[in-house]
Amino acid sequence: MPIDAAKALAAEPRTGEISWNSKDVQLYHLGIGAAANPDRHSPATDPDELRYTLESRLHVLPSFATVAGSGSPGVISGLSMPGIEVDLARVLHGGQSLVIHRPIPAAGTATATNRIAALYDKVKAAVLVLRTEVADAEGPLWTNDAQIFIRGEGGWGGDRGPSARLEPPVGEPERTVERPIREDQALLYRLSGDWNPLHADPEFAKVAGFERPILHGLCTYGMTLKAVVDTLLGGDVTRVRSYGTRFAGVVYPGETLRIRMWPGAGTVRVAVSAVERDDAPVLADTVVEHT
Repeated sequence: MPIDAAKALAAEPRTGEISWNSKDVQLYHLGIGAAANPDRHSPATDPDELRYTLESRLHVLPSFATVAGSGSPGVISGLSMPGIEVDLARVLHGGQSLVIHRPIPAAGTATATNRIAALYDKVKAAVLVLRTEVADAEGPLWTNDAQIFIRGEGGWGGDRGPSARLEPPVGEPERTVERPIREDQALLYRLSGDWNPLHADPEFAKVAGFERPILHGLCTYGMTLKAVVDTLLGGDVTRVRSYGTRFAGVVYPGETLRIRMWPGAGTVRVAVSAVERDDAPVLADTVVEHT
């Protein structure tokens, strides 16, 4: 069987050194739409956007942790772990959660430890949870969990796992913003390390069951966090403590994200949809915890 659950869960963690610099951070920020904020006049030179794009003012959006120094995000690296041997065309990113222990520096070197934290049997699919823990000389920086959905690989009788579904937010959102996706957004975002051809190659996308290449789920993830930080947290990236979501649907380059926000005590509930497809769900069960 392509997935050997016992072997995967028993595998020793993989540890390696990662590093990043201000250019990596700037490229990531541009890939998630920095300097293109439609809510701002002349966004490319707006001081609030320059914090994402100009090295002398640079701060780091916490979702950068999903690409920092790895060159290969959880969806790809998780498939190279022992006991996992599957066709990339059958793989989807099911969800992502991130805990920030300290603000991420604009440049750094750290140790990343990867392991398969869980493997769930959904009968018609398998869900793999790849955990990445990152620390530098001063201590822990972040913990990242990627939930990887592998179609056609369930049915071995394993644990079905917990339900990730949350009760929907109550009432109308307090804030709603829209963020356009450029036609070349996926091509720019993939330069931060996710080279999956699903996001660039039309033929590969068709084999995977899509009409054309789709946007990276983690690009939508980053765009959404940036919208929350800019809209409700005063642009202060250091206030973010954790951020989790479930990928509920795809986004195609050229579409528009509608990001609805329900702020509470230390949390923001978020729902994201695709405007042009009658508000088709994109991100669900999304929560940002903050100070």
